[in-house]
Amino acid sequence: MGSDMGRLARPLCGIIPPMVTPLEDRDALDVRGLERLVEHILAGGVHGLFILGTMGEAPSLSHRLRHELVGRVCAQVDHRVPVLVGIIDTSFVEALSLAQKAAEAGADGLVLPAPHYYPAGQPELLEFLRHLVPQLPLPAFLYNLPNYPRAMFDPETVQAASDMPGIVGLKDSSTNMIYFRHLQFLMADRPDFALLMGPEMLLAETVLLGGHGGICGGANLLPRLYVDLYEAAHARDMARVQTLHRTVIELGRTIYRVGRYESSFLKGLKCALSCLGICSDFMAEPLHRFRGPERDIVQKYIEQLGITANGLTVPG
Repeated sequence: MGSDMGRLARPLCGIIPPMVTPLEDRDALDVRGLERLVEHILAGGVHGLFILGTMGEAPSLSHRLRHELVGRVCAQVDHRVPVLVGIIDTSFVEALSLAQKAAEAGADGLVLPAPHYYPAGQPELLEFLRHLVPQLPLPAFLYNLPNYPRAMFDPETVQAASDMPGIVGLKDSSTNMIYFRHLQFLMADRPDFALLMGPEMLLAETVLLGGHGGICGGANLLPRLYVDLYEAAHARDMARVQTLHRTVIELGRTIYRVGRYESSFLKGLKCALSCLGICSDFMAEPLHRFRGPERDIVQKYIEQLGITANGLTVPG
């Protein structure tokens, strides 16, 4: 099949938000909310859009709904920015089917994690990539997700995979800067291979150390904040980096920590978007949205931080 490399910049740089999936119920999109969310994110000047990742609750969505989401988002974005589609699945065949749907809908790239559930060894993961990648219709970014569960690409596996036509970068969600720096060392002779950071609290450090950008969940809520931080770090404007980074940290200390469980970051983000009237905060089961008490706390933090549907009311 072979991948179409034509539309995607090499390396892909900047802020590519991992979009949440607005839901009306367990198998229906909040269509109006989805449309508002896409325009809200694009208005922030982002450099791409990533759908069906962890923030998008992809593993909990039916294949039918995933296909519908891909079609709607690609049609609405209409090539204003590159659209990346996560093909997160335990099934080789289903991952390939979603990749084909993404290509047909007009997406620009794919995001490919190690298959979860069974703990595959690194030689098995490399063989998996050698079987799958030649059949992918679009270029793909590897997705390092060591906590969901044990779906990790070792640095040497990434280096070997980068020689495959069609593998163009990696998103790292490990929070391990030693791992990320090891990758930078191994990929030093591949300036076309994008190394993108997942955890947004490491965005500034990543860009200052030569990384290509971030796939930052908070950019669903405040896209301009993360674009400004990326640009300040790229320009090495340290005073502005420190000011903007402080706001990113405040989001992490407040809205992301309202609940008691690991899902709090996603629940808080969806709740904040709902409080601002952008989209529904319905969660795919087994997760559940915040009830009244938690929602009140999120609303309080929104007001304290000066967040509106148009961005921050106070300068970052």
